[in-house]
Amino acid sequence: MSRFQLPGSPSTLASVGAKDEPSRSLGIDRNARERLVVGVADLAVSKDSSKSIVTYALGSCIGVTVYDPVAKVGGMLHFMLPESTVSPEKAAANPAMFGDLGIPMLFQKVIEAGARRERLVVCAAGGAEVLADDGHFRIGHRNRTILRKIFWKQNLLLAADDTGGQHSRTMSLKLADGSIQIRAQGKDSSLWPR
Repeated sequence: MSRFQLPGSPSTLASVGAKDEPSRSLGIDRNARERLVVGVADLAVSKDSSKSIVTYALGSCIGVTVYDPVAKVGGMLHFMLPESTVSPEKAAANPAMFGDLGIPMLFQKVIEAGARRERLVVCAAGGAEVLADDGHFRIGHRNRTILRKIFWKQNLLLAADDTGGQHSRTMSLKLADGSIQIRAQGKDSSLWPR
């Protein structure tokens, strides 16, 4: 299987490098039997309702989730940088690293797994300004800008977001019901539904 090819099995996982991880008590979704862990510059898609998809350390990076509540298909992307033009070589090797390539790829993969675009619930978290760089790079801001630009061009709205600020976040998508939990500064909160 190539790294983006989806098999036709009941439990579908498409990923650049996501790993199944036995459930542990991390303060997020303690009832999940298994987790798909999405690393930095990574994505995962699944239609196994017994799983959750989680990503850690969303600082200036952004996590994007998409979920179809009818098909019970969901996916998550953890992108680092806004635009692939800064490094075509890295973009070719790992398109999930960049928002401009990773976001469309995430939507493509969930649709290939059985989701319908018109039913998708889309959420985002991260994009913080966590590095003391005197505002020169402003990666969190640039990531938030590309996210909104892509969604505006595609006529998509975020159902919920927790972006900006100066703190890192963990994001978890429960595939049984599409609920999204955020852990930030030692506290859990529900991003969607509210």
